[in-house]
Amino acid sequence: MADITQLILDDHETFRREFAALDGTDEPEQLHEIWEHLGALLETHAAAEEAIFYPQLLRRGDDPEAETLDAIGDHNEIRDGVREAGRYPVGSPPWWDAVRKTRGANSEHMAEEEDDALPDFRRNTPLSVRVDLGHQFLKFKTDHPDARGLDTRDKDPHGYVGAVQARISPGGESGSLGIGSLKGR
Repeated sequence: MADITQLILDDHETFRREFAALDGTDEPEQLHEIWEHLGALLETHAAAEEAIFYPQLLRRGDDPEAETLDAIGDHNEIRDGVREAGRYPVGSPPWWDAVRKTRGANSEHMAEEEDDALPDFRRNTPLSVRVDLGHQFLKFKTDHPDARGLDTRDKDPHGYVGAVQARISPGGESGSLGIGSLKGR
């Protein structure tokens, strides 16, 4: 079943395995291969959540604004770490520092999402909606392999929430939030 909350949890498990794989080698070629794949997964996952999951959480959650503000800030920290790692030779001490920064930000984000946003969403959203969103989430990830075509710039958390709330407020558009409206905040 393509429940978006389960798909997000599945991605989290993949992230944990990929970070652990980095710990298991010191071969630059292997590190490069693992990191390139992991970095793209992190970027795509964040963009998919921002396009599909968090706009819906803002409609249905118990404390959705705080959860979303925190998540967008976490995504920015993860993106910053991925970008920083890209500035250094793979396997070098500053590269490892950037990878650790990314891992720490991602671990914190996953824990908060798993403890707060995902249970909140499951409590407040019918399974049929979660499954529909899961299909959208999978399509988004398929449409953006290796993070191609994504705007990976940081987003202003308050600007993101404001843009989503403007779209879902009475008189605003009630359809799904297009990714184009969230670029480069």
